[in-house]
Amino acid sequence: MSSASFKRTLVTSALPYANGEIHLGHLAGAYLPADIYVRYLRLRGEEVLYICGSDEYGVPITLTAERVGISPKELVDRNYASIKKSFEGFGMSFDNFSQTSREVHTQTAQAFFTDLHDQGVFIQKTTEQFYSSSQKRFLADRYIEGTCPKCGNEEARGDQCEECGSTHDPTELIDPRSVLDNSPLELRETTHWFLPLGDWQEKLKDFLGRHPEWKDNVLRYCHGWFADGLLDRAMTRDLGWGVPVPLPDHEGKVMFVWFEAPIGYISATIEWAAENGKPEAWRTWWQSPDTRLVHFIGKDNIFFHALLFPAILMAHSEDYIVPDNVPANEFLNLEGQKLSTSRGFAVWLPDYLEKFSPDPLRYTLARNLPESRDMNFTWEVFLARNNGELGNNFGNLINRIFTFIHKYFGGRVPEWSEEMMTDLDRDALEEVATDLEKWAGHMEKFEIKAALETCFHAGNVGNTYFTDSAPFLSRKTDMERCGHSLGVTIQILRQLCMMLAPVVPFGMEKLWGWLGMESDLWVGGWQEGNRNIPSGRQLGKQEILFPKLEQEAIQVEIDRLQEMLGK
Repeated sequence: MSSASFKRTLVTSALPYANGEIHLGHLAGAYLPADIYVRYLRLRGEEVLYICGSDEYGVPITLTAERVGISPKELVDRNYASIKKSFEGFGMSFDNFSQTSREVHTQTAQAFFTDLHDQGVFIQKTTEQFYSSSQKRFLADRYIEGTCPKCGNEEARGDQCEECGSTHDPTELIDPRSVLDNSPLELRETTHWFLPLGDWQEKLKDFLGRHPEWKDNVLRYCHGWFADGLLDRAMTRDLGWGVPVPLPDHEGKVMFVWFEAPIGYISATIEWAAENGKPEAWRTWWQSPDTRLVHFIGKDNIFFHALLFPAILMAHSEDYIVPDNVPANEFLNLEGQKLSTSRGFAVWLPDYLEKFSPDPLRYTLARNLPESRDMNFTWEVFLARNNGELGNNFGNLINRIFTFIHKYFGGRVPEWSEEMMTDLDRDALEEVATDLEKWAGHMEKFEIKAALETCFHAGNVGNTYFTDSAPFLSRKTDMERCGHSLGVTIQILRQLCMMLAPVVPFGMEKLWGWLGMESDLWVGGWQEGNRNIPSGRQLGKQEILFPKLEQEAIQVEIDRLQEMLGK
């Protein structure tokens, strides 16, 4: 359903794992599209809350902490600070960016676990799990590697194969081994609590059946799981780092990270409410049927957000809302190759922000989001998007219009009127107004690439109108006509600013100010942005919004990646 069917929208991005930095694949999957959508809703004046935070438990954290010789808490705090700083530099507009290692999350997750346990939702099972004789402990799934039982990938993780995307139990792996020392493993008995997910299969099928508008990739993935039959999933682990199981005689057992991590969206909302002096306000966002919940994720998290977490929410004794949409993106490749964090073959956000401004990257990724299939990022395309589209299509138009008005009309919007309108004027204004309407329709359906293509078309309309109305000629013979055509172009800029703002917010916030708009862009912007800018308004002095980049600047980045590939 569209946002208009609800009073408010709660948006989440998949919690970034606090085991390292953010790279372009993360941004294109779960973060940039969510931020663009949230900014669109804010621009429209709709009530929206954007929640995220770092996912700080699980085996990879302990593995990394052991390697570098610090505690898991020291590691996640350090990475949290770096991730938060990078997101801020990139323009991510979270209302709260929390941590799952905070006490508020421990309390929230334990309350959820206790509720389901007391209802008798969980079942207890004694099963065989892998034990490392060399480490003298049970090994959780991420400590285990082996051959994928479905595709034959010899480096499948204990819980998931990155090659084919399938999830599995560690015991299903062929030739399992410890990732710590490559030693073979033995099976020993251990007791855990399981969520009998099959009990919710019919409810989940009915739930998805009410959402035919979801992306095909999400629906296909879920129905594939239904065809196989949903199985019992262990909700506890034998680990020392995690949210402790809140039951007596369960020392050394923590919650499965995919049980407690999505609850992090709730605990982060509780934290936000408390920090804003409204401790019960979180319930409006999680327990009101007037709230729409939208999860932005990558395709590798579909199972957990479209099936497991909804089942956990359904099982709770209190009424929680379930996702209204889960717009999962596919993967982003880099220079035609698969991103590899282990080899360092990635473009890391902190490194990027040290050299370039955020808007060109936001724009380039948004134009090429992997919405329905894997896409590719190249530095050459980045250069072309910045110089050719941001610079020439949008930036040059903005600069020419402002330069003319400041030079010949004292920096004030020239006189323009309905009486002076020609077919050329009307056609341009109507075409851009239609583009704005189409743009909003695409945004409502999470079609960000299509929305941006519509915006690009509107920019072409503006450039064509400027050329055809030719104020650079009429200023010599008819200043009244020159001023009128410039007044029309200001109205085109007003609408272009709104369409571009969610994608390149840093630049468009400046343009909004130069246009002399009285409201904040994100508070009342839609109402003011749909009103004509009157003649006589004083305009600000512009600057180059999107400076041209030279080939030499990106060649350094291309060479670095080629070196990683050994070329």
